[in-house]
Amino acid sequence: MIRISNIKIYEDISDEEVFNIIIKKYKMQKENVKEWHISKKSIDARKKDDVHYSYCVDIAVKNEEYFLKYKNISKIKKFEINKIELNMNKAVKPVIIGAGPSGLFAALTFVQNGYEPIIIEQGQCVEDRKKSVDNFINNGILNTHSNVQFGEGGAGTFSDGKLTTGINSPYCKKVLEEFVKFGAPEQILYLTKPHIGTDNLINIIKNMREYIISKGGKFLFNTKFIDFEINNNNISSITVLNLDKNLTETIYTNTLILAIGHSSRDTFQKIHEKGLLLEPKNFSVGVRIEHLQSEINRAQYGTITKLKLPSADYKLAYHSTSGRSCYTFCMCPGGIVMPSSSEENTIVTNGMSYFARNGKNANSAVLVNVTPSDFESNNPLSGINFQKNLEEKAFILGGSNYFAPVQKFGDFDKNIKSEFIGSIEPSYKPGYTLSNLNDIMPEFVSKTLKEGIKYFDTKLHGFANPDSILTGMETRSSSPVKILRDENLISNINGIYPCGEGAGYAGGIMSASVDGIKCAMAAIKN
Repeated sequence: MIRISNIKIYEDISDEEVFNIIIKKYKMQKENVKEWHISKKSIDARKKDDVHYSYCVDIAVKNEEYFLKYKNISKIKKFEINKIELNMNKAVKPVIIGAGPSGLFAALTFVQNGYEPIIIEQGQCVEDRKKSVDNFINNGILNTHSNVQFGEGGAGTFSDGKLTTGINSPYCKKVLEEFVKFGAPEQILYLTKPHIGTDNLINIIKNMREYIISKGGKFLFNTKFIDFEINNNNISSITVLNLDKNLTETIYTNTLILAIGHSSRDTFQKIHEKGLLLEPKNFSVGVRIEHLQSEINRAQYGTITKLKLPSADYKLAYHSTSGRSCYTFCMCPGGIVMPSSSEENTIVTNGMSYFARNGKNANSAVLVNVTPSDFESNNPLSGINFQKNLEEKAFILGGSNYFAPVQKFGDFDKNIKSEFIGSIEPSYKPGYTLSNLNDIMPEFVSKTLKEGIKYFDTKLHGFANPDSILTGMETRSSSPVKILRDENLISNINGIYPCGEGAGYAGGIMSASVDGIKCAMAAIKN
């Protein structure tokens, strides 16, 4: 195939019309085109008086060599993933702890190669989980086992459903293709910044589960992994607790994928006690910031373009002279700030967007990096205590009723409590309490946040709007722990594969899904 790049389009037209423009420009005969597809579509808004779509299109056409003389045309090869060498006994039933992206894609990889995994998930199936999340949003009633952090689909289910990643893996394409197979819109295959949205993710995850079950996989929901046994440094069995019936069960296995997510604090404690090697790792803490989406659109796109552009996003970073970094994370265009606690008497925030991204506000995390030197001890779990301390303080500051503490940026900068809301209404539910967030943050966090937000305003006009809403606290950007594994992806105990974001090897839906594939493949080969 050949790839035609840098195709500038200044109007809202169909993919077919884009294709027609290309073959007309390069004088291709339609009957000579065997197949074609869009491989990339992005918005180029670097010049506000020249905002346009930029396309790349892949075409299989007769006489490909003839077209290579053009500047924007190059030859490409179709990518094919190598087949897995099947060394694992088909009678073995691998066990996966956690039904987030890494757990689900590990399960998919197993069933696609003839194995029948057992997936253990302390939360509910995604349909019931949605009801528990709604109950917390509307009534402030928290289900500590099934919430924004725990349950089928993982923490990314109630987010923007972003499928961007910093990793460069051939399996990224496979992940996108699997999502489309189970119901995601085909545009995620070529958009530069693909997203699915919470509303689509719920149906997609349900379809994935039904496929895995149809191939022999088994899901145990409302079931908590509480212990495991080792024989000659090999995993031999696990113990699980059925939360509905309060009954324990032993499951024998020699293959355990630990895809536990970044918030499974009691599981981290248990595996540490049992001798799995862990170490503390860097993570970040901060707040959610909200602006009017219309103002973000204006800052990013200008006012000249007639294109019907999607709600604009942004990604910003600042490095202070103190050595701290401040950056935006998980930006949710047209979204809402989500109540994301998983433990009683804590406040945790996250962001969420539906596929349409048509809400009034834009929000993103604004985070400051934290390192093990900031923790109170050298214990591998000390980062968890750092997180929890902030979450408990936020709960008290918000009124001890799951209302989140909020503050206008202008007041945060002046270190005074907000007394009224300005032009931007907070989206957090169950509710919010006007506060002074400086009161609960380490000084290095608040100082770096103020510097960073002011710096971001020089890159994105209006970011430091005094009325911008800060909602505290965002503490679960990534895992505070790394579960060590070797080059074969195995922990210090044979048969245990630390996997995904909770184990410290991913940071988002895409990279977690890729790690799930890699861990399942490693288990099959090993």
